[in-house]
Amino acid sequence: MRKTNRMKWLDLFGRLKGVVMGMIHVQALPGSPLGRMKMSDIIEEACKEASIYRDAGLDAVILENMHDLPYSLSPGPEVCACMTAVCAAVRNICPDMPLGVQLLSSANRQALAVALASGLDFIRAEGFVFSHVADEGPVHACAADLLRYRKMIGAEHVLVFTDIKKKHSSHALTADLSIEETARAAEFFLSDGLIVTGTSTGQEADPRELRDVSRCVTIPVLVGSGVTYDNVERYLAAHGLIVGSDFKDGGVWSTGVDAERVVRFMTKMRRLRGGGVQKDDLAPF
Repeated sequence: MRKTNRMKWLDLFGRLKGVVMGMIHVQALPGSPLGRMKMSDIIEEACKEASIYRDAGLDAVILENMHDLPYSLSPGPEVCACMTAVCAAVRNICPDMPLGVQLLSSANRQALAVALASGLDFIRAEGFVFSHVADEGPVHACAADLLRYRKMIGAEHVLVFTDIKKKHSSHALTADLSIEETARAAEFFLSDGLIVTGTSTGQEADPRELRDVSRCVTIPVLVGSGVTYDNVERYLAAHGLIVGSDFKDGGVWSTGVDAERVVRFMTKMRRLRGGGVQKDDLAPF
């Protein structure tokens, strides 16, 4: 029997609502304009941040090459090779933790290859359905090619969570399409989960968009930006919360992970969860 999205999500994360995913913004890789560090030091820093998330009791971790400014729509083979090395090292110190990867920008096939090679569980994909104009240039729908590639390389166990109306982008091309219509299209094209965001990194997602998207699809819906210690109550209906900036020193994405901020956030989350299975955890999507 083919597993439903609900079953796959629950199998991976162990709960249906309020899954907390911490971001590791991997330091600038060799070949990128800001690249200064040796690979051994990049790996060591990523593992240090992963251990903070693991020890604080986060549900999952996502690795992303966010320091590779400016982003390319076709990152070279060195990016895949370096990110595979980083992800494999993090997998070694977090053998039982759900791990994901995103490669900027919109390098979704490459992310699948990295996830397969390093034993990760999911990717975050951009440009899954419809077109938009990002700061890197035009991004076009990739669902058909991406899922066929996943099938071809034997990575069907790697879940694909997809941004809709993604941040740092102009959506004038699809201004006649609501976020609900975009969400339904992504579900129809076999997304494993949808990501709702604000307009840029660290900017709050609109809780009304979370509500409207959640009502119109039957797959998991995640919040992909702007979740903080102070506003997390607004997003408890989400199946997943991707937290980056709020876990960093000073709340700034480009700084290192602050263990005290992470522990404080997770202490609050455990209190909000009530210490057990919630009624929402047992409800269908």
